[in-house]
Amino acid sequence: MTVALAPAGTKALPIHVLGTEDVALWAGQQSDRVRTWVEASGFKGGIGATLIIPDDAGHPEAALIGYGTPASRKRDRFALAAALPKLAAGAYRIESGIETDLLEQETLGWLLASYSFTRYRDNTVNHATLVAPDGVDAERVSILAEAEFLTRDLINTPASDMGPAELESAACDLAEKHNARISVITGDDLLKDNFPMIHTVGRASDRAPRLIDMSWGNRGPKITLVGKGVCFDTGGLNIKPGSSMGLMKKDMGGAANVLGLAHMIMASGLEVRLRVLIPAVENAISGNSFRPQDILTSRKGLTVEINNTDAEGRLVLADALTLASEGEPNLIVSMATLTGAARVAVGPDIAPYYTDDDVAATSLDLSARRMADPVWRMPFHEPYETMIEPGIADLDNAPKGGFAGSITAALFLRRFVSEQDRYIHFDIYGWQPNPAPGRPKGGALQGARALFAALPDMMDL
Repeated sequence: MTVALAPAGTKALPIHVLGTEDVALWAGQQSDRVRTWVEASGFKGGIGATLIIPDDAGHPEAALIGYGTPASRKRDRFALAAALPKLAAGAYRIESGIETDLLEQETLGWLLASYSFTRYRDNTVNHATLVAPDGVDAERVSILAEAEFLTRDLINTPASDMGPAELESAACDLAEKHNARISVITGDDLLKDNFPMIHTVGRASDRAPRLIDMSWGNRGPKITLVGKGVCFDTGGLNIKPGSSMGLMKKDMGGAANVLGLAHMIMASGLEVRLRVLIPAVENAISGNSFRPQDILTSRKGLTVEINNTDAEGRLVLADALTLASEGEPNLIVSMATLTGAARVAVGPDIAPYYTDDDVAATSLDLSARRMADPVWRMPFHEPYETMIEPGIADLDNAPKGGFAGSITAALFLRRFVSEQDRYIHFDIYGWQPNPAPGRPKGGALQGARALFAALPDMMDL
């Protein structure tokens, strides 16, 4: 869908944004007519509350939007966006009430709240549009919203229409848009080119597995993004129960997120050499499914004992990470809907990440607050390394015991990059379970905005 702020100079209705503590003071500074209207309306300034103020002829003169209390705003990431569904179509501009350092965040929230997934049903809403406030880079905010809309659309699309081939097509469309280079290794060619674990996970499906490889830019530091592209996960022979399989269309959320991040980087013209690697598979069940107790040999040469076929994401990522490391980039980032343990630890709203790089972690934490994209650093806790070493093979894909599942998965992935690599791994959820201002229920971009904002500081751009 189209992302649009109202053009500068558009005739727009002024908005006054008022917290609950500001309503009486603001009303007291207005004419008797306006003050009486506000008092009679019962407007208290709660988050999401709106009030249109008419002029003497009854035409709209201004709009009031409630901003709640400081405490309530901490609970609503995009507090201004809560009012959007209640505003009539038309153009609006913020006249007062938003602190300068929050203007970009609230403008982005306004745009994100206008999203609709319309592929199967035309449920487009003629939302109110916003004129970019002074000091807000309208192009930058629009790019951020476009990236999130791309990610949401990909995740929201069911697996019937978003298999490995369709994910490849989406990557090709993005590459064409930004004049990027792209190549794809498909089916048995994965074996010829030494991507055995990607092939093994995807071979049971009649939708051929593949490795998507996109490159862009020819100057600056080398950044490689690796996204888990499991387009549907039955769990394999360790089949998931129905309650766990219901959301598995989102198991390619890591791929969707790195494509959204790639759009931010390319559309903004960052001076980097970008590479995006997506192992795209469907973890299906058939006579040639891989089995528990199988031992696989990875691209890196490490052997992996399969103790649960439902821990397949780390297998396809391992081969892709090995390829990423071979390219000797300045930074490798993996993003994956990898473990339920991460959701138990931090819930669906926070993107946990792992890195040994304190500078990168500091940059990420600061940019996450600025970009309203919460993240949380988790430890590569080395005493747990023994948990992923089964003895019969180099690595265990699903350690027994149930403890520290997200950490052990991250440690597993780290084995496939070199010790010299600067590496960040995100274990995301990729889904908004309940609607919130600026965040409708459905596919979600997580951690990507924070990383995008941190890149200039992390990479000395």
